[in-house]
Amino acid sequence: MAEMNSNPMGKISGWKMDPGTDKKYRKLSDEEIAKLESLNNFAEDWNNIYVTEKLFPEGIKNSEFYGKIYIGDMSLNYVEYNDLTLPVGITNSTLISCTIGDNAVVRNVNLLSHYIIGNCCVLFNINEMVCSDHAKFGNGIVCEGENESVRIWLEVANENGGRKILPFEDMIPADAYIWSKFRDDNDLMNALLKITENKYGKKRYMPGTVGHHTVVKNSRIIKDVKIGEYAYIKGANKLKNLTILSSKEEQVQIGEGVELVNGIIGYGSKIFYGCKAVRFVTGRNTQLKYGARLLNSVLGDNSTVSCCEMLNNLIFPFHEQHHNTSFLIATTIFGQSNIAAGATIGSNHNSRSPEGEILAGRGFWPGLCTSFKHNSKFASFVLIAKGDYPNEMDIRYPFSLVFLEKNKDEVQIMPGYWFLYNMYAIARNEYKFKKRDKRTVKIQNIELDCLAPDSIGEILSAIEHIEYLTGMALSKDKKITEKSAREHGHIALQKNLAQDIILKDPRCMKKYGGEIIKSQKGWHIFRQMCIYSSIKNLINHTGYEEEGLKEFINKINSLSKNTLYKDWSNIGGQLVPSEELDKIKIDIKTGNLSDWCVIHERYDELWKKYPADKARYSIHVCERIFRKKTEDFTIADWKNLISDVKTTFEFIYNATVDSRIKDFTDPYRAMSYDNADEMNAVLGSIQDNEFIKDLEKETAVYVKKLESLLG
Repeated sequence: MAEMNSNPMGKISGWKMDPGTDKKYRKLSDEEIAKLESLNNFAEDWNNIYVTEKLFPEGIKNSEFYGKIYIGDMSLNYVEYNDLTLPVGITNSTLISCTIGDNAVVRNVNLLSHYIIGNCCVLFNINEMVCSDHAKFGNGIVCEGENESVRIWLEVANENGGRKILPFEDMIPADAYIWSKFRDDNDLMNALLKITENKYGKKRYMPGTVGHHTVVKNSRIIKDVKIGEYAYIKGANKLKNLTILSSKEEQVQIGEGVELVNGIIGYGSKIFYGCKAVRFVTGRNTQLKYGARLLNSVLGDNSTVSCCEMLNNLIFPFHEQHHNTSFLIATTIFGQSNIAAGATIGSNHNSRSPEGEILAGRGFWPGLCTSFKHNSKFASFVLIAKGDYPNEMDIRYPFSLVFLEKNKDEVQIMPGYWFLYNMYAIARNEYKFKKRDKRTVKIQNIELDCLAPDSIGEILSAIEHIEYLTGMALSKDKKITEKSAREHGHIALQKNLAQDIILKDPRCMKKYGGEIIKSQKGWHIFRQMCIYSSIKNLINHTGYEEEGLKEFINKINSLSKNTLYKDWSNIGGQLVPSEELDKIKIDIKTGNLSDWCVIHERYDELWKKYPADKARYSIHVCERIFRKKTEDFTIADWKNLISDVKTTFEFIYNATVDSRIKDFTDPYRAMSYDNADEMNAVLGSIQDNEFIKDLEKETAVYVKKLESLLG
């Protein structure tokens, strides 16, 4: 039962509500006090009310004041936002120890306690807006005098909390990944905890803040929330223990029926229509809408989650998940992903405890009504067809189609599917994500090229494994070594002698393994894409200006002297050499990187040198494909290679157009239209497709450069 206290301020003597600005405040005159009292205002002590010279007493009506109150400039003006127009002032409200900015509106706020309100803000029709003496604003800290048990953790990637991390205001997916991944490094875990606590402190009596030009209206409970500038909050049910990051350039919107507890909301995010989120961090330009549920998760920049449920996830940028029947549990997904309706990813536990995990590379795309078991792992840009996959899977073939076939126990895998049969979708990957990136400030660096060192590394491994499986399938010697089998398979694939072979790969699925179909085509297209991406990267990096083939080769030979990084890690969407990631971890443990902002600066340093490292890696890729050093390439070798790449550029453009044309020429797609004009009016014509226009121009530019190199 609540206790009576004769002094409303008796329990909050530690608060310091001084606005801390150069603005000069003064006490009220006797005449002003009399005027305010005549307007039905009450103060516990009028001597604790401080105002500026620009006081407009008529703007303060029917209100009560307790503790120290600072009121900024007031005038006979209105504040407008959309269709809402309200007069400046404080009306029908109760304030405890608050600072009100210039020309703000506080109207029908039943209780406003321990908040600093910015200039030109609107607080309208709010039941309760208070800040406690132990507010943390969503950060995973423990205040002075509190027990460790009250600390808020995010149990990402694993339902049992084995990868739990602390949320904090500056968190980006790269930070979350490093913290959740390297659990065996106790020194690193302790260092990250210390950095976070040092950054956000343990002080009590921190007031809540509302940034300039923010509007909060028709909302029920707001407690321990720090709100940035230019935010718009309407109809929220409950906002508790949050930081809402908002700015004029990246404004946050929170809408009707929303309930958010223990979280950080990134700049430019939109959350509305009955969403629920508990223990979470959202990145920049994210959207939660239509009843989405987000729990114990980090959602990367530029992601959209609609209707569905997500529990215990670490999601990198550009994640799309819609429809009410889909959900994710205990996953780490490396971004640029799309989850179709009915996907039950992580619903099937096969142990006595819900400790399983699913790990999926960039471009993960499970189709309609797919279901998986923990643990499963998928390479980059894997498309999974509809089906109930009965056992754990380990799919190491990137850009593949995975499906089940009647009367077969093995999972079916078609390597290189995207390049062979849906070039439009994969070629458009970088274009569409650049269009969707609405961030004004880009703290999290993101690689959008589908053929980057992470996926290319997976392709190289897949090429060698296809060679090995082919050699084993064709060899009559059952004791053949792995090296000999790979060499035998390489020759057979090069001579197109393995077209009709279905390879068996036991590692693809527990118990039954997998069948690799169309491996001959996959092997060839993988090699073709490796060479294409490598030469494209080298042209981009060398600053090619029609200097001729010999100068191009000289630049490549010079670049070959740079440090080669063969292993790469995806940290939140940014690709970094694994060696450099190890250095980051060491520097965090030794104190050389002792602040999150400094750690982010290190990410940026690596991002600046990434194009050079990527180009150096491209040389290595060419050497892996052709099995010799580039310094041993003859002029004829280079000309043949460049000629092949020119053909690939043209192939990609033509295949892109062809795969898109199917949407216009397939009679089953056209049957809902009476004529071509109606279809073009609804879908637009292929001639008006902006991406294809851009690809045509880009192709022409690169073809011209390659022709110039060929002389």
